[in-house]
Amino acid sequence: MKQEYIVPEKSSGLRIDKFLTESCPDYTRSFLQKLLKSELVEVNGKPVKSSYKTAAGDTVTFEVPEAVEAEITAQEMPLDILYEDEDVILINKPKGMVVHPAAGHYEGTLVNGLMHHCREQLSGINGVMRPGIVHRIDMDTTGVLIVCKNDLAHNSIAEQLKVHSITRKYYAVVFGSLKDDEGTIHAPIGRHPNDRKKMSINSKNGKDAVTHYKVLERFHGYTLVECRLETGRTHQIRVHMASIGHPLLGDQVYGPAKQPFRLQGQTLHAGVLGFLHPRTGEYMEFSAPLPKYFEELLEKLRRLT
Repeated sequence: MKQEYIVPEKSSGLRIDKFLTESCPDYTRSFLQKLLKSELVEVNGKPVKSSYKTAAGDTVTFEVPEAVEAEITAQEMPLDILYEDEDVILINKPKGMVVHPAAGHYEGTLVNGLMHHCREQLSGINGVMRPGIVHRIDMDTTGVLIVCKNDLAHNSIAEQLKVHSITRKYYAVVFGSLKDDEGTIHAPIGRHPNDRKKMSINSKNGKDAVTHYKVLERFHGYTLVECRLETGRTHQIRVHMASIGHPLLGDQVYGPAKQPFRLQGQTLHAGVLGFLHPRTGEYMEFSAPLPKYFEELLEKLRRLT
């Protein structure tokens, strides 16, 4: 697909990479840089490098290569299975594991392992890149995740997520001491206006988001909280807790750049998941124990308090 832009007077003198970033909000900066490196960006019919300075009236064109869907392979790997039947499988996801394949992560994901374990028995509603996946948790978040083996299960769980009837309780360690023992954060979440990799409180373009929190234990400078999700927006707990001045410990995206305890990402664990079974209608609830690193951190915080 060919894109074409004419450089206006106000953009004269800008580096071409900066001009493209400002003019093409639908594409990430890194993607545009790759196009420049591959000499796929032309100015007045000639390929240019990222250092090229634009002039008013320049015609900037580039061709967006057609997306090629990667072939996802089944991989044998250990899976911590909490429950499994003909319709669903509940996994306790470890820290550092990506849920489904995406750019830069086509192997070693939970989906790769599920494809080996379940063979052909995974819902196809979300396409070949996300078979069986009806919801996800971040790479560095641990805990319970439900995967659907067929379309009946997928449609049922998706509807329960839509009407907020699924029980989802997370445990997190946050910076600071919360004023109240419990509360509710009701603030819309949308894509960050200046950084497309981040989410933010966005009253203009955000989607409704509700997080209920409860203090479980207080430490010197930190608090262990239980967060119950009413909605399930991307990075919801991380964004909501940061918005009230209590970012998650270990979260370098929404928290301070300098983080103590040398943690790998945010201290967030999906501890409880409850739902109506898609075939029987029976309410089922599963829990995953706190991972070792989380337990050790809590012990350390107790000693320091």
